[in-house]
Amino acid sequence: MPHDVAPPADLPTRPAGPAPDDRGPLPGPLRLGRRVFGPAELVVMAIVNRTPDSFFDKGATYGESEALAAVERAIAEGAGIIDIGGVKAAPGAEISAAEELRRIGGFVARVRAAHPDVVISVDTYRAEVGRVVVAEGADLLNDAWGGVEPELAEVAAAGGVGLVCTHAGHLPPRTRPHRMTYQDVVADIVATTCGLAERAVALGVRPDAVVIDPGHDFGKNSRHSMEATRRTDELVATGWPVLMAMSNKDFVGEALDTPVEERLEGTLAATAVSAWLGARIFRAHQVAATRRALRMVAAIRGDADLTVARRGLA
Repeated sequence: MPHDVAPPADLPTRPAGPAPDDRGPLPGPLRLGRRVFGPAELVVMAIVNRTPDSFFDKGATYGESEALAAVERAIAEGAGIIDIGGVKAAPGAEISAAEELRRIGGFVARVRAAHPDVVISVDTYRAEVGRVVVAEGADLLNDAWGGVEPELAEVAAAGGVGLVCTHAGHLPPRTRPHRMTYQDVVADIVATTCGLAERAVALGVRPDAVVIDPGHDFGKNSRHSMEATRRTDELVATGWPVLMAMSNKDFVGEALDTPVEERLEGTLAATAVSAWLGARIFRAHQVAATRRALRMVAAIRGDADLTVARRGLA
């Protein structure tokens, strides 16, 4: 199902990654809210968690003023998408939909009022929450638990917003993997995410607003996550834009034997590899460092020129 609209002339147009096969649309622009991201454009999705117990920042952006400051900082550092979440992914105390909305409902509207052009994503698996945040101005629903509430895709279609279709190992939300096995983890990722993407389009979500995510560490051990990273090109070959949510995750920690606060270098290495192989969106805690790593990949690929050119010219 190829796109029939060309990206604007000021965006890079070299298709990222290998040519698609017949499993999905041809690579084209990604249209979210007021933004159009070209096929070779590498986009940072900044993480802003309204949770008191997030694994990385330990609740640093739970308070509204702190969260708003984090949004401002992320935009200043070059984030193209702000991903707002109200429930941590790991197991813990039950968080009701009402409590999730208390944390992020209203906040989305305030971010939208302050930043009319930024793409706002909301990390939720609940259709009830999705309806509220779409009404408040969200542009993208980041369903990190693989369509556990199928109605969420219907909410995205009805609201005219985008949808992230994730492979979470077919587990319930907030479940840690235990002795997960796959005959071929990447084949399972491709089949699952493409199935979710095709269903979303059939329901009415625009094809150029659908993204797939292999779901690093969700329903996977660290070797599975490594294989998903190593075979990023197979995900790109589906034609759907690929989101990588790898920032400071356990597979990085187990590769390097480092605690969560010492995983930046490993995260950036995984980011650069997956960007080179054609992934397009990168969910990140450390926006500035991620943006620089992606800028370097774009320069090496030939999709971006030097920012300055002095050496050997004076």
